[in-house]
Amino acid sequence: MRRTLYCGNLREQHAGQSVVLEGWVNRRRDLGGLIFIDLRDREGIVQVVVSPDRACFAEANKVRSEWVVRIEGEVRSRPAEQTNSKIKTGRVEVVANRLEVLSEARTPPFPIDAAWRGEEDQTVNEEVRLKNRVMDLRRRRLHDNLRLRHKVIAAIYRFLDQEGFISVETPYLTRSTPEGARDFLVPSRLEPGHFYALPQSPQLFKQMLMVAGYDRYFQIARCFRDEDLRADRQPDFTQLDLEMSFVTQDDLIDLNERLAAYVVRETTGVELPLPFPRLTYAEVMNRYGSDKPDLRFGLEFSDVTQAFQGGEFRAFASAETVKVLAVPRLLPRKEIEELEAIAKSKGAAGLAWARIENGALTGGISKFIPSSLREQVTLTEGQTLLLVAGSWRKTVESLGAVRLELGRRLGLIEPGFKFLWVVDFPLLEWDEDNGRWTYMHHPFTSPNLDDLHLLETDPGQVRAYAYDFVFNGSEAGGGSIRIHRRDLQERMFAQLGIGPAEAQEKFGFLLEALSYGAPPHGGIAWGLDRFVANLAGEESIREVIAFPKNKEGKETLTGAPALVDEGQLATVGLVVRGDS
Repeated sequence: MRRTLYCGNLREQHAGQSVVLEGWVNRRRDLGGLIFIDLRDREGIVQVVVSPDRACFAEANKVRSEWVVRIEGEVRSRPAEQTNSKIKTGRVEVVANRLEVLSEARTPPFPIDAAWRGEEDQTVNEEVRLKNRVMDLRRRRLHDNLRLRHKVIAAIYRFLDQEGFISVETPYLTRSTPEGARDFLVPSRLEPGHFYALPQSPQLFKQMLMVAGYDRYFQIARCFRDEDLRADRQPDFTQLDLEMSFVTQDDLIDLNERLAAYVVRETTGVELPLPFPRLTYAEVMNRYGSDKPDLRFGLEFSDVTQAFQGGEFRAFASAETVKVLAVPRLLPRKEIEELEAIAKSKGAAGLAWARIENGALTGGISKFIPSSLREQVTLTEGQTLLLVAGSWRKTVESLGAVRLELGRRLGLIEPGFKFLWVVDFPLLEWDEDNGRWTYMHHPFTSPNLDDLHLLETDPGQVRAYAYDFVFNGSEAGGGSIRIHRRDLQERMFAQLGIGPAEAQEKFGFLLEALSYGAPPHGGIAWGLDRFVANLAGEESIREVIAFPKNKEGKETLTGAPALVDEGQLATVGLVVRGDS
């Protein structure tokens, strides 16, 4: 017997046909002398009926959930009153003639069958799921997510191939270069004391490909960053990486909009309106308090610095920035205190408030709110005003965190997909800890040529040819036009405190390449895990990765990271010191 088709692909047109099915027992029921087996494979489930007069009845009577079996039988239509609209095979069943047990199974650590039957899965602790990941991967949710991931990648290949891109693989073992996160280091056996680094991105290699004349490159690239974990981060992750020559920022944005629209249409059937909105970094920070704002709900805040300047409320009178968020609810005091804790966690000194009740401002700092505020903010009955004052960055970021929390709490986030481009990022930002300028994206990003004259005299005012791709409030991608002239790259290094000797030692290969005629070029990297998670409606990227790390960076299925024996360490010239 050989499988003739997948369980989940059986339909009414197969009635009368003899089939061979292989899969897992999703559920077994004994009803009135008949045995019913819901047989499952990756495409779904189908009901199998075993009657007492069949030779395989005794074998069917032994099987249990998650046993692996092979069944031969005849497809028949189910009576109208017995059809199951919850599953795609609900109008047919298979009458078994033969059944072979291929593998027995222990009782799984949590139920697997519900979603395959069209019912709701029970909630299972994530750590238990990750420790038993193979069982977890059998569940319908993970099957759907990984199939969606495959469709996204397949669509990317189709689109970029039609656009003339060439897929090129770049090295995993490379040199440590500054890209914003800590490197994973790999010791060299052949050169003791020397280390490779796993790539944080293929950034420099794809630039070399542009210098080499490949013009349009892409790669579904594995990347590695030794950084603190969150729901949208993993130490090893996947990105769509692409680069183009002889292009402007507008060219890159246009291509990626068309690519995103194609991928979403091919995988979900949703048509995205083009072009996507474009907002500057200054605009999104001032209106939403985030450089990756979620546009699925409103709640923009307003600048009311002038209204409070020199006024009676001393905490606001001399503040650099005062922002107000008008919430369309009368928030209770306890909830305001919870929101204040969120604001303080982002650096705010506090969260001031007032309510609009019966046409008047009441509570909180209502008596200090100047009448001129009404000229800047539309006030309506039943609102709560939330205000933060202080330095610009802390004010907008803290109120932005409050806005996002309110969007969740008040159910303001609408379903669907919202994309946005954020442009005109600052090229550099001041590093308080080290007392020097550092790059906002990476050191190879081109300054806006209109601001180039400010690079040495007023670096903080220089805009970058950089753009972030925002999807439902998460940074789905980021890119820039690159520096393609050696002299400008050396000026950029100098602003970062990288002198000629250090630049030559760390980036000599790049400077050398730029000396041989580099085309203007730029690119982008999509966080593929985040993109797929947003398409799937998942909060965590762990739900769209087959074998993810947990919140502590451990791969609980195999127990990695793990100790290695002293002989392996000695081979690469390492020893473990102390108690560790």
